[in-house]
This record gives sequence, C-alpha cells and structure tokens, in this order.
Amino acid sequence: MQDAGPEWGSVPRSPPHPCPGACLADDVSPYFKTEPARSQVHLEGNRLVLTCMAEGSWPLEFKWLHNGRELTKFSLEYRYMITSLDRTHAGFYRCIVRNRMGALLQRQTEVQVAYMGSFEDGEARQSVSHGEAAVIRAPHIASFPQPQVTWFRDGRKIPPSSRIAITLDNTLVILSTVAPDAGRYYVQAVNDKNGDNKTSQPIALTVENVGGPADPIAPTIIIPPRNTSVVAGTSEVTMECVANARPLIKLHIVWKKDGAAVSGSISDYNRRLTILNPALSDSGYYECEAVLRSSSVPSVSRGAYLSVLEPPQFVKEPEKHVTAEMETVVVIPCQARGVPPPAMAWYKDAAPIHLEKLSRFRLQPDGSLQISGLVPDDTGMFQCFAHNDAGEVQTSTYLAVTSIAPNITRGPQDSTVIDGMSAILTCETSGAPRPAITWQKGERILASGSVQLPRFTLLESGSLLISPTHIADVGSYTCLATNSRGVDEASADLVVWARTRITAPPQDQSVIKGTKASLSCGVTHDPSVTIRHIWEKDGAPISVDSVPRVRLDGDGTLHISQTWSGDIGTYTCKVVSVGGNDSRSAHLRVRSAGLGVYSMKVTEWTLQGVPTVPPGNVQAEATNSTTVRFTWNPPSPQFINGINQGYKLIAWEPEQEEEATVVTVRPNFQDSIHVGYVVGLKKFAEYFTSVLCFTTPGDGPRSPPQLVRTHEDVPGPVGHLSFSDILDTSLKVSWQEPVEKNGILTGYRISWEEYNRTNTRVTHYLPNVTLEYRVTGLTALTTYTIEVAAMTSKGQGQVSSSTISSGVPPELPGAPTNLGISNISPRSVTLQFRPGYDGKTSISRWQVEAQVGQVGESEEWVLVHQLANEPDSRSMEVPGLNPYTYYSFRMRQVNIVGTSPPSLPSRRIQTLQAPPDVAPANVTLRTASETSLWLRWMPLPEQEYNGSPESVGYRVRYARSDGRGRTALHAIHDRVEREFTIEDLEEWTEYQVQVQAFNAIGAGPWSRVVAGRTRESVPSSGPANVSALATTSSSMLVRWTEIPEADRNGLILGYKVVYKEKDSDLRARFWLAEGNASRSAQLAGLGKYVLYEIRVLAFTRIGDGVPSHPPILERTLDDVPGPPVGILFPEVRTTSVRLIWQPPAAPNGIILAYQITHRLNTTNANTATVEVLNPSARQYTALGLRPESTYLFRITAQTRKGWGEAAEALVVTTEKRDRPQPPSKPAVPQEEVKARSVLLSWEPGSDGLSPVRYYTVQTRELPAGEWSLHSASVSHNTTSFVVDRLKPFTSYKFRVKATNDIGDSAYSEASESLTTLQAAPEEAPTILSVTPHTTTSVLLRWQPPAEDKINGILLGFRLRYRELAYDGLRGFTLRSIGNPGARWTELTPVYAVRNLSDASLTQYELDNLSKHQRYELRMSVYNAVGEGPPSAPQEVFVGEAVPTAAPQNVAVQAATATQLDVTWEPPPPEAQNGDIQGYKIYFWEAQRANETERVKTLFLPESGVKLKNLTGYTAYLVSVAAFNAAGDGPRSPPAKARTQQAAPSAPSAIRFSELTTTSVNVSWEPPLLPNGILEGYRLVYEPCMPVDGVSKIVTVDVKGSSPLWMKVKDLAEGVTYRFRIRAKTFAYGPEIEANITTGPGEGAPGPPGEPFISRYGSAITIHWSSGDPGKGPITRYVIEARPSDEGLWDILIKDIPKEVTSYTFSLDILKQGVSYDFRVIAVNDYGYGTPSAPSPAVSAQKANPFYEEWWFLVVIALVGLIFILLLVFVLIIRGQSKKYAKKSDSGSNPKSAALSHGEMVSLDEGSFPALELNSRRLSVKNSFCRKNGIYTRSPPRPSPGSLHYSDEDVTKYNDLIPAESSSLTEKPSEISDSQGSDSEYEVDPNPQKAHSFVNHYISDPTYYNSWRRQQKGISRAQAYSYTESDSGDPDHCPLSNSNSTQQGSLFRPKASRTPTPQTPVNPPSQQSTLYRPPSSLAPGSRAPIAGFSSFV
Repeated sequence: MQDAGPEWGSVPRSPPHPCPGACLADDVSPYFKTEPARSQVHLEGNRLVLTCMAEGSWPLEFKWLHNGRELTKFSLEYRYMITSLDRTHAGFYRCIVRNRMGALLQRQTEVQVAYMGSFEDGEARQSVSHGEAAVIRAPHIASFPQPQVTWFRDGRKIPPSSRIAITLDNTLVILSTVAPDAGRYYVQAVNDKNGDNKTSQPIALTVENVGGPADPIAPTIIIPPRNTSVVAGTSEVTMECVANARPLIKLHIVWKKDGAAVSGSISDYNRRLTILNPALSDSGYYECEAVLRSSSVPSVSRGAYLSVLEPPQFVKEPEKHVTAEMETVVVIPCQARGVPPPAMAWYKDAAPIHLEKLSRFRLQPDGSLQISGLVPDDTGMFQCFAHNDAGEVQTSTYLAVTSIAPNITRGPQDSTVIDGMSAILTCETSGAPRPAITWQKGERILASGSVQLPRFTLLESGSLLISPTHIADVGSYTCLATNSRGVDEASADLVVWARTRITAPPQDQSVIKGTKASLSCGVTHDPSVTIRHIWEKDGAPISVDSVPRVRLDGDGTLHISQTWSGDIGTYTCKVVSVGGNDSRSAHLRVRSAGLGVYSMKVTEWTLQGVPTVPPGNVQAEATNSTTVRFTWNPPSPQFINGINQGYKLIAWEPEQEEEATVVTVRPNFQDSIHVGYVVGLKKFAEYFTSVLCFTTPGDGPRSPPQLVRTHEDVPGPVGHLSFSDILDTSLKVSWQEPVEKNGILTGYRISWEEYNRTNTRVTHYLPNVTLEYRVTGLTALTTYTIEVAAMTSKGQGQVSSSTISSGVPPELPGAPTNLGISNISPRSVTLQFRPGYDGKTSISRWQVEAQVGQVGESEEWVLVHQLANEPDSRSMEVPGLNPYTYYSFRMRQVNIVGTSPPSLPSRRIQTLQAPPDVAPANVTLRTASETSLWLRWMPLPEQEYNGSPESVGYRVRYARSDGRGRTALHAIHDRVEREFTIEDLEEWTEYQVQVQAFNAIGAGPWSRVVAGRTRESVPSSGPANVSALATTSSSMLVRWTEIPEADRNGLILGYKVVYKEKDSDLRARFWLAEGNASRSAQLAGLGKYVLYEIRVLAFTRIGDGVPSHPPILERTLDDVPGPPVGILFPEVRTTSVRLIWQPPAAPNGIILAYQITHRLNTTNANTATVEVLNPSARQYTALGLRPESTYLFRITAQTRKGWGEAAEALVVTTEKRDRPQPPSKPAVPQEEVKARSVLLSWEPGSDGLSPVRYYTVQTRELPAGEWSLHSASVSHNTTSFVVDRLKPFTSYKFRVKATNDIGDSAYSEASESLTTLQAAPEEAPTILSVTPHTTTSVLLRWQPPAEDKINGILLGFRLRYRELAYDGLRGFTLRSIGNPGARWTELTPVYAVRNLSDASLTQYELDNLSKHQRYELRMSVYNAVGEGPPSAPQEVFVGEAVPTAAPQNVAVQAATATQLDVTWEPPPPEAQNGDIQGYKIYFWEAQRANETERVKTLFLPESGVKLKNLTGYTAYLVSVAAFNAAGDGPRSPPAKARTQQAAPSAPSAIRFSELTTTSVNVSWEPPLLPNGILEGYRLVYEPCMPVDGVSKIVTVDVKGSSPLWMKVKDLAEGVTYRFRIRAKTFAYGPEIEANITTGPGEGAPGPPGEPFISRYGSAITIHWSSGDPGKGPITRYVIEARPSDEGLWDILIKDIPKEVTSYTFSLDILKQGVSYDFRVIAVNDYGYGTPSAPSPAVSAQKANPFYEEWWFLVVIALVGLIFILLLVFVLIIRGQSKKYAKKSDSGSNPKSAALSHGEMVSLDEGSFPALELNSRRLSVKNSFCRKNGIYTRSPPRPSPGSLHYSDEDVTKYNDLIPAESSSLTEKPSEISDSQGSDSEYEVDPNPQKAHSFVNHYISDPTYYNSWRRQQKGISRAQAYSYTESDSGDPDHCPLSNSNSTQQGSLFRPKASRTPTPQTPVNPPSQQSTLYRPPSSLAPGSRAPIAGFSSFV
C-alpha cells in the first residue's frame, strides 16, 4: 500500500493525488481565511498583487485563473503579480488551492483598470425649433470609470436651472429654446481615478423658426425614466425625468410610485427622485407626470421599474466534514436565497460537476446535491456556489467515504423440504463495502462470487437457493459475510424428505365388454410419510364403497368388473401425502361399444364454392297463358359448398336458349318443397324449363330441362283489314290471320251495321280457313261499320273495325294539321291536332312520329305512339318518352286504305328532367388490398341520364356484412366514371356494396348488393398484457394475452418475441412461438445481468404484425463475471512488474472487487501472493520478485454471485523484452471452409521474451476490399481461430498479428485467397406487379434479390400459387381421414409449384388457371444449396383481363364541317378476354395533339360513332380502344381525316393608319379559324350618319387571302365611318367591325399656306409656307395631287422633311397631257393636319419631239401606204394560188376578249397586287400616259387585286348619276415607244417600291362620267368593270391594280395605328429650303414610280 502522504511542511515533487480513503485523522482540508473584494480599481502602469489567503494541511498548492482561463500551473506560490497594468488586464480573477484532501475554488474578484481616451475630432452641428427642447448628447469618450462631465458655452460653465437640465448620463437639455440659446457648446471630462482632463470639440446649436408666434406647447417628456437595478445596501439611487412645455413656468412634474404620489427626496426642479439606502420595499413602478398648470392641455406621463437586488445568502450550509458509507446515498445540503433567486453550481475539487452527464449525481430543488451509490473516488472537496446579478457566495465541505465490518442481520433457519423442491436458506447482511457472501457445507464451497455449483444459486439478497433439492443435500450450511473490514458467519440444518411419486402409473387399455379391467398405481415415498390413493373418472371422484363392481387394492390398483360402455373414459390416480402429491391418468376403452366420442368442436370456415348438384324433384306446369309454376326440393347442404343465396328459375323457347327468362327466388330454409313462378311468357307457346341453385361464387348445375306449353287465350286482332269491290249494295272484306293466335283458331266473326245504328247489326261466323267475305244487302250511299274478330276455344279475340260508305270507294287520308304541344312532363306530352281528310272512311289509328335528340343528331322519324279506334280524337297523350330529351313530333292518320302523309313537324321541345330509371349495371366488387375494395360498374348510357349530363354522378353505399359499424356513402361527380376504390376499410372484413346513379333531380334505384372481403393483413396491434420474468441469469419467461379481434386482421398463426439489449445497436432477435394458442415463451441463451427490451408480435400468413408497445424492460439475473481482459505488463523490472487490465467483457453483474494472485510458474511453487483490490482499480504493481523468472498472474473479478473465471498471464522479470515476431502465413484447410466461417490456423513467432497477450485477425474481401478488423481478442494460447460473420460465396484473404506487452508484431503474410461456400439465398425476389393477362393467365413481373443476398449462383425462381376464396362455409361437412395416427389434416388447398430455371427472367405468364378465382402467389429464388425465403403473398383475381388487341379496320370519313364518322371492327375474339363492354374513341387535331386530345366513350359494343362539334377544315387523328370489365385495351393506330370546309370565323383584328381628311388605310388580320381555303374578304363601309343627306354603303370584294390591307379615299372630312370585314371560304363567315372618324384630329396641324408652282423644263417645284403646328411640332409634309377636271386626292409625295418649304420632282411621275391640282398637308405626332388650299392647275405636257411633227408623220404615212399596197398585191397573188387552203383561227379577237379571272390577277412575292394581261407581267410604268391627248390607260386600283365594288345609296343615287357600265380593253402590243414620251418605257435597273398614288375611284360618282368622255375607237384592256345600283346587289366585277410601290419612307405618327404594308426607304435630308432629290430633274435618269396611276 502507498503511504498516506508526505509529512507536514515538506514540499512534494509532483502534484498530490486526492486521498484514496486512508488519509490521516488529523489531515485538514483547505479553506480560505479571507475572501477577496468583489471588485478593485487600479491605475494603468501600477503593479497588481493578488493573494490567495488559504490554510489547511501542508503542502498547499495554488493556481490562478483569469476570466476562466488558466494563468498558472499548480505551485506553492500563493500570490499572483502583474508588474505593469494595462487595460487588457481587466477582468475576473480567482485562485484554486489544493492539498491531498482536495481542491477549492476561490470567490472571484473583478480587477478594473482606470484610463481615459480622447474625444472624437470634428465639430458637430445641431438645430432645434423655437420653443422645443434641445437635447445635446455629450460626445463619447472611452474611460473607466465614467468621467465627471461639465458643460460649457462660449467658455462659460452651464449650471442646471429651470430651463437647463444635465441628465445622469451627462446629456444637456435646454427647455423651451429661444433665439439666445444658439451658440457653441462643449464638455470637459475629468477622470476621478487618474486625474485626466479632456475637452471635446464644440457642438454648434442653431434655433430655427424664431420669428413665429409663441404659441403654447403641450407637455412632452424629453428624457423619460429608465429601468434601474440597484443592490440593497447602496447609499442611494436616482430616477430622472425631463419634460418640456411652453410656457415653461407653468410646467410641473409629479412623481408617483405604483400610482401613489411621492413627495420626499425630489430635487433639480422635480426632475430627479432620489431614494436613500434602497431596500426591497422600494422596488416598484415609478412614474413621472408632466402637467401644464392652468391649462386644459392633457398631461403626459412616463414610467420605469426600480429593482432592488439582494446578493445571495446561504440559508443552509453543509458541515465542514461529511462522512458516508460506500454504496449508500448522501445529500450535501446547500440552500441560498437572494433577489433574484440565485442559481446553484457545484464543484468537486475545483472542477465543475456536469450533472447532465453523471447519473449518480442529482441537483435537488433546493440546491442540495445528492450522490447515489457512493464509491471511494467520491471522496474530496465539494463546493456550492450561489450566484445572481447582485453577487456570488460559496461554501464547501469535505466528503469522506468510509467502510463498515460485515454483519449478518438475518441468518438461515433450520428447514425441511421435499426431494425435488426448491429450498432457500436466508442470509441478509449489512456493511460497507457491501459484504461478499460465501456458502459452505462443511469445507465445501457451494456458492460465492467466484464459485457456483450446479443447483446452488447465490441470490441477490445473499440467500442460497437449492433447486432442485436431492436426498444427499441433508446437512449443515454456513453463510460467510466478508469485506475489507472483517468476516461474519451463521449456520442452519437442512432436512430433505424423499418425494412421493407414482412409479407404476395406469396405462391406456382396451377391454372387451363384460370383462374385468385393472388400473395399477404404484407409489414410492419416504418411509416417514403416509400416503392416500384417490381415483377419478373424467374428473369426478369414484366412490369405491358404493359401487360393488369397483374395488381398490392396498397398493392403489383399481379393479372394475363387468365393464360396459359407461365405463369408457379417462381414469386418474391421485396420491396425497405430506411428502408431495402426484397424479397420473389413463384411458379405458370398451370394445364393441360403437364409435368413440367426437372431439370438441373447432370452428374454421373453408372457402366457398359453387353447388355441385342441381335441385331435385323439379316439376313445372303452366298455370295460365303467361305463367309457369315450378316446384323443387333443395339440394343437400353438403353439395351446396357455401351459403345458399337462392335459386334461378329459367324458361326458354326451343332453339332460343340465349334469350331465356330468368327469375331469382330467395331460399326458403323452413320448407322442404320450394315453389316459384315465371310470369310474362308468351301465350300458347312451348318452353323448356330448368332450376339451379347458386352461391356467391357462382351458379350450380341446372336441373334437366322439361318441356311445358302455356295455356290458350283469346287471339289478338286480325291483320290488314281491307275492302275491295265496293258496289252500291255489296263489298268484299279481306283480312289476315292474327299475329298473336294465342291458341288454335276456331273461326272468325264478322258483323256490320249502319253507322251509329246498332239495331241494324248483322253477324256471321266463318270457319278458320276463311280470310275474305262478301257483304251483300247494303243500302246505297250509306255508311257502315264493319267488324272482324278471330276466335279460339277461349273466346272471341280483339275486334278490328272500320267504317265504309257503300258505293263510295275509300281513299288515302290526308295529313293532320295544327299540331300543338302542352302538358310537357319528363315522360309524356299532350298533342292537340286538327284531323285531316278522312278518305271517306273512318280513321282507325293515329300515329305519332318523332325526331329525337339535338338538331342534326338524327334526321330519322321514328314511331313513338299509336292510338287505335279513336276516330274522333282531337288530342292525345304521348307516353313513353325519355326525360330531358329533345323531340319534334308529326302525325299521320290511318284508315282502311293506308297511312296518310306526315303532318308538318311541331316545334322542338325538351322533356323535363327526372331521376335515373335504372341502376348501373354489371356491378362487381374485387379485393384491392387489406383496407380497400375495388368497385366497378357499367355507367349509364346517355339516354338514361334523364337530366343534364353535368349533374349526373354515382353514389356508393357500403357497410359491413355483420351489421357492425355505420353505413357509409360516397358521391362520385363524374358521369363516365366506372370504378371506385373504397378506402379505409377494416382488414379481413366482408362488406356489402351498392351503387346508384343520380342527377340534379334525384337518385335512381340502387343496384343489387355485391359482397366482397378485404384482404388478409398483418395484425395492427401487438398482444396485450406483455410481462417478463427473469428465471435465471440467461433465461426469462415472457407471457402475454391474445390480440383484440378487431386488430387480428386475419388468422393468427403464432407469435414472435422480439428482444434486444437496451440501448444496443445490434439487430433485434426473434423467438418463435407457433400456434394461435401460444401465450408464453421461455427465452434462453440470454446475456447475463443484461437489461432487455422485449416486445411480442403476432403473425398471419401475410407476415408479422405490429409489436406490442411500449417495450417491456427486464434484466436477467446476475452471475459470476467473466475473466478480465486486456492484461498487459507495461513496466517490467527485474524485481517488480506493473500490470494493467480492463473489466470483464461479460461483467454479469456489478463488479465488487478484483483479486490478483501471482506465483512462480514452476511445478514446485506452493506459495502464492493474493491481493484483493477495489472495483475501480485498473493496475497493480507486484514487488519483491525474483529476477529473470517467469511468473503466473491470475486476475479474477467478483460480483454479488461470487468470484468469476480467472484470466491468466505469464511475465518474465527481465528488461530485455521486445515486440513479438509475426506469426506464420495463415492456412485454411479446405474441409474447414464453410459458407459463413473458416478455421484459420498459424504458427506463432518469437515472443521477444515477453509472452504474447493476444492475437489480432484481419480479413480482406476480394477483389477490391480493404483490410478490416475481425477480432482483436484472440486468446494468446491458441494457434487457430474460427473466423465467422463471413459472406457466402465470397473470396477472402486473412492475416494475423501478435501483441505482447511491448507492442504489436508486424502482420503475417496474407493467406491464400479462398472462397466461402454457397448458402441458401437469404432474400426473396420483390414482386413488382401481378396483372391479369388473359381470362386464364396472369403476368408476373419481379425484381431479383441483390446479388450479395443470393449467396451463390442464381439457378432460377420458384413460383407457388393456390386458389383462395374469402367466404366461409356455413355448415359441417364430413371428411374421412385414412391415417389413424394423424393428428392434423390439410383442409386448405396446397400450393402448386412451377420452377423457372432461367435466371435472367424478370416476368412470366402463369397460365392454365381457373376462371373467376382469386389466387395467392409467392415467389422465391434458389441456388445449388437450396431455396431462399418466399416473398410476401400477392393476390390476384383471374377471369378478367383487358383486351390484348386494338379494334381493327378503323376508318374515318368526313361527314360535315364539324362531324367525322368513325367505323371499326371489334378486336379478334381470342384477344377480347371477355365481353367487350364498349369503346373509347380518342381524337385530336393533327397539328395540336397535346392541346386538343379528347375522348368519347361508348358503353355499348357498337361499331361506329359520329364525332361532332369539331373544327372545320381541320385534320384529325382518331384512335379507338376497346374495354371490358377488366379495363382498357390498346389503342389502334391513328387514322387521319379532315373535316369539310365551313364558313370562317371573323377576321381577328381591324386597324387604321394614314388617316387624312378624305382617306384612310384599312388593314386586318386573317381569321383565327379559317375553316377552309380562304377565297377572299368582303369590306363594307358606310357613314354612321348621312353625309349631305346621303348614306352611301360601299362594298368591296377582295379576292385571294392577301394582301390584308386597302386604301380607301372617297371619304368626307370629319365624318365617322363604320367598317365591316368578313372572310370567305365557300361561304362568308361572321364580320368584325370598327369605327373611324376622318381627320383632322384634335392636335393635328393647321393648313399650310396656299402652294404656288414654278416649272423648269421637265421638273415642277411646289412652294408653300408653314401653318399652325397644332399641339406638337411638325414632323414632315405630304403632297397630294389630283387631276384638275375631276378625281380624288391621293398622296403624291410623302415624308418631306419638316425643315423644307418647297419640293421639286420630275414630270415623269405624272401622266402626260393631264392637268393637276396639288395641295400640301403637315403631319405631327397627332396625325395628318388640314390640307392647304389647292394650287393652280398645272399641265403635265412636255414639248413634242420631231417625230411628232406633222411633216414627219406625213412622210411616214406615205411610206406606209406604199408598203401596204405592195403587201396587198402579194397577198392577192398568193391567195389565188391557195384558194382552198385552210384558215386557222388563233383564238379570240385580242381586241375584244376580256381577260379571265385567272389571267387578270396574280400576287407577287411581296403579297402586293399585280396586274397581268394574258399571263404577262405589265412592266410599263403606270404613270399618266397619253397619246394625242387621248388617255390610253384604264384607272388602276392600288387596292388588293380582284376587287368587286358596289355602292348602296340610301337616296336615289341613280337620279344624280346614270348607272351604266363601261369596259376598257388594252392590248400590250398597242403600247409602243411611238405612243409615249421618250422616257416612258425606260426602266430603272434598281427600282424602288413607291407608294401607290391612285387607289380605287369607283365610289366617287364623278368618275363614272369621266370614263365616258373618251375618244371613240381607242381600244382598252378590260382591266376591270363595275356596276352601281340602287339596290346595292353586288355584281361580280373583277378588278385589278398594278404593283404598288412607294417613294420615300412612311413616317408612323404616334396616333397612327397600322401602316400600309410597304417597304420604307429613308428620305433624303437636304437642308435647303428648295428640296431637290438627287437626279430629280434629269429626264430619263430614273424609272417612273410604278403604281402612280392615271386618272382617265
């Protein structure tokens, strides 16, 4: 043992350790004599000395801290000195003092360093409004402590006054400022500690608004009070409040505390409230109120809180020395008070105690510290600190943990037990540390902390458990209690009796009736114990004395004589004694007594099937002409195979079995004979009849058919009653046999009478073969009623009658008239009508026909109603109509001759809405999941909606079949929806479901009930009442109760106990308890003294359920510990060694001590040194050893159960040790290679004279794995090791290293690579989907397990499947079991298996399944070793599959512009997979697939559909898919078709531009929906109000689809016009319209000055002066021109720069010989302005060249005459020689032929109109051209080509202008160079497109006359013609215009809309006032502007 410590006064060389518990009695723990001041202030540069005044046992060591950071290490120096302080040294200082008793932490002291900095540079400025308060903050200066501040102004100190306040923070406040307050203010700061004095920069204050009136100012608080905290005991505290008002003299400040006025200690003009010696009672809310006396101005107030703090004071402190025993609980008191309540902190030996990390330490609410389970290490100094904002206090104590000698407080007692029972000998003890218990019997140790013999268990209390006891256990037992302080013992005797046992029990036996039976019962028992036999039969005692046949022997044998069947049963022998009780049973059988007793009933429902036999004794007989009565006996219940749902009565006509009549009858369980009827059959018809029984899965077989005939009845009316050979006194009547004979015809009855005279009736009866009869004896010209009826044995049938006039042949009737409709209801209407001509005979029948549906849907008239034998009717009700349907009606009347023509149709009406009449059909219910069912139905056809389609939906009603729970409803607002998944249902529960349709009026009938069961699932909760009880150190018993029925969700197959170590990361383990009756499990193989989390779950065939919650915690019992680990000898000397170790890996309890034994490792060593250490010890030094010797050390740990297994280690006392050499290369024998482990062996290397302590094994997974640690604790004395936890079928390498006390060896050479064996796969494949493929197959898709889970080479897949059903059998069946030894039988179908040997498969079609069955499927994988686990079961319903092929031969045909007719053929029969229920037609526009796709659903298997409401002239793609009950099939390839043309939509926009006073440019956008090929547009414009009394409508037809603009020039100034445009395909569409008002607009320029013209040769210059610019600057000028005689103004020159006032141009752009007027228009951003006055007329005539002189023309004429004469002479001669030559006609006369429409107009590339003559582009310039003063050009049209104009004049326009038309024709050959000027046909090689000069003039009537004023004989090209008429009817007059070009650019003003579509050219920008474009005066230098048209 180590010494207690150095003597007093000695100086230790190393820091002392805390006293381990054996300190000297007079040791004194450290304590502080004085505590430092809480704060201290020092000057910079001074020396600081801090002292730690502490005392205690020497040596004392000291350490200093600054702000919690270590300044020094522990030393003997108790002072800390700083030679020169600076401000960085400020902070909190404290010291730590320690000695061997422990360490203490001193209270901290705050060191503050006085200093003073400088004010900031720079002068500040501040202003204040007159009368307001000026608040001037003191400039900032860094200083400690805060300096004393004095304010100055202009060198004079400012004292406080009524107007001047200096606040606590040195702010200067000047109240109610006046002008003299302006000035420069500064402060002087003085540091009281170091005497520094600093002056700030001045602050310039200015007072504003000085001259204003001195109005009163309401009180305002400038400086409000501030929340203040002060420590109690401070001399005083001051609250401050500064307010301002005007007049200031009336301002008064009142102080209040908590609402009560405060009067004392108020100073500084009531601005300050001083509280002397503040105490807790002074805390509160202080408020200052500023009041302006003698004023109604409201007062203002502000407040703040004053908090008085109290520093902490201890209320309860610990004693200076606290002693406590080991393993007990101690509480160290520490309680303090203060304001606010202080926070408590604990320190041990000056280190803070982190309570959140130490579970044994807990802070109590009052601040005391509780320590549980004291250990020796808890000895030391404990400090308690109490801290709040007012300060800190501390107290300390020394805790000493002591020990006490053991004492047995309750010893063992003498006991007697029975052999095999358990015995407990008590031994309860006290002591510290807790004593170790050892039990002995004599000298033999039975149980202790290190020893435990079988059957002897040391309990936690110290008692001894002997279980079970043996006879040899008799004797005396001694309990020894031992700890470090001593030993105590106690003894007791144990007596064991031999147990009473039945050693010869009775045996099962079978005897013959009447013989004797003997049942033995031999017993062994202790001789000192008496026994008694008792026999029982079937649990009831047998009275031997009262039954003579029964006798009991003394050895307990029971004899029964004359046995009979009543003796059969179970006999039990019971033995009763004080030595124990025992019982055994046997079964006695008596042969020939019949069958044995059945076992108790077990209820288990099998799955339903269909009946296998038909009903018996079926009889069918007709009861009348339309009804058949059935009787039958039900089939035997064992053949029904389910719940009898009823019977189906079936009747069908021969060879028409598919049209059978079926009636369903509910089952009658009371009567043995069942009766049912089938009604509504045909009269006197043969029927086959049959009966079948059905269950939920389907129908059973039919009974054999029986032939039955219904009874006779009266016949129906005769057919086709007619008259012929009509004479005055006779006529012939003809008829046909009745269609409904209803029996055997016996004859006919004919009668006749005069109309309405029954007394004249004559009747004759005719044989049944007679079909005509001549009626004679009639009176001429008399009306007769003739009746004919057929007859059977049942009587006369329905009468057919008609009226006829003798001598007057009947005629075909006329149509009814005046149809009216009234009383419209959902299903009927009333028709009123006027009868038509009756055809001279009575009307026998009225017929009503109707057109049904929307307009255009159906053009067919169908017969909807007939009314017979009501000839006088004038109205009738038409029943049987469909609700919410459109109808048009017409009528016919029928007489004997025939049917009249139809009447005119009535108005179209719509019947009213009504609830749906029918329920959705084909309702099926399938299991979808554990909590959902899949409901499907056939939606209502549209004709069954009976209301608005938008309101149609479906309602689903469902409830549990057992009646539990509520009925739920769900509405589906989608009329075409045909399925719904019912969610949130209970698992494994049957539900009944119905569907109904509804609309806005109401709901229809419910469908039939369908039932379905949700899928079996896993339990949704764990078992209840889970408990666990530890039975041994490695086992525990777990119990539970069953799961509530609602949470089972299926059939419970068993339970699993899930257990794991608490807080362990290891995976939980499972303990399986099979069978649903299991309620407990004994877990074994558990860790010793381990706390386990235990939960229990139940499982079904689907899988594991939810575990129980919360987990149950239970710890196994403790046991002796395992061996300590990690033994090393880090220090080895020749005579001593130091070894270290770690606690046992399996402590198996609380370690109480360690025992170390060492001895020489020799055979003759007989002495050993034993040392017992405390449980916290981890090292030991052994002294006094022999040098160079080998010692054996054994280390053992002790728990309460005793000493555990010892760990041994050898050590050599030498200093020449070294690391070991690496082991040899590891080897693995092939036979030791397993799937998950291998046996590794090696040879050890040299140990380096230091024995190997352990080996380390590493593994490396090939090919690319890293070396990883497998085990670092392989025993040192082994050379082989099983490496487990390996992966199957994986390659590895291994290596090993050895470790001794010095360190690790190098790793050995790696082993050869090896591959572990294959193992069965450990995962199942994942089934991705199971979908029906055909009606007998399903398609599985799966994903194989991960490759590392296959554990080998995947060979294939194994598929298991079996039929399932969910409905239970409701009766008992009998099944024989052939094996008499069987204990169970399989009542459910077993799995069928298919092996799929292709490992690459991921899908498979499972075929040959049964239709309409539910199947369960599981899947697994297998390799060469075996099969893996199966997947979770998947369920699928077989019998329904979607079609696998698309409809065939899909064809699409355009019917109209909005309708396509689609036809198709069904998919091939083999691909339909069931009945086709309908088709889905997908259609979309070919160019906009994603935006326009729609679908139309047909719920009937039709082969065609009409797609309506489509877009005209649009290409559509159509695809068709079929669907059945299982879903949709694939879509067919799209078929394409285009709808027919339709009228286009309106043009999308209309715009106006270049608006002048008389013209505008109109443009428009094409229609969004052209609906065909656009042929052109029609433009119509008219004034909104008449102009000069005339409202003229002008219509212009524009041919072609472009251009989309037109220039209109015949407008009046300032008039609003309406423009309307519509497009045309084959018909005109709707129009778009817009209004425009001609200029000038508001803000436009005024007129320029009147222009004058100067002429220079072939150039003209126009001069003008500027006018009013309007609201904006002029941006450009425009020149307009017109022929002087008559014509329209048109733009000649545009885009003339705004700076010029003249413009020069060449005469080439004008037509020669025409006089023109010119005018100028200014343009600004507001538009075109008012035109100037016209200029004087100017002629465009040039000087004639020589070839136009008269003499030149005469010469040319003479030469031509001579040439003509010669030519005539030659022709005459040739003509005589070829008199009969053929003459060829080259075509029409070119002078008279008008151009066709195709020849006349074409479009150039710029989409501008161009004029073509005879398909040749006219390239001559369209200038004003004349020849000899004759205009030779027709008026061109710059508007779009092929225009048609018509004028519509509201007044008589023809009165003003005669309506006439002229045609102009012109041949290109007639225009030659000789006919124009010299520059007329010169062409610019780079022509610029110029703006058209002349547009259409047809709307100006003055031009009609100008066309007539032309010289005769001039040939004109018929460019266009026009007509105008008063009616406005347009004539088709094709118009054309030449290419339109532009000179200059188009300026787009801000107010303009859309410019004319032309190519702009930048205008020249010459700055002279006379603007001359380049080359404008050079004749022939540039081409004339094409498109500047002539005015002819």
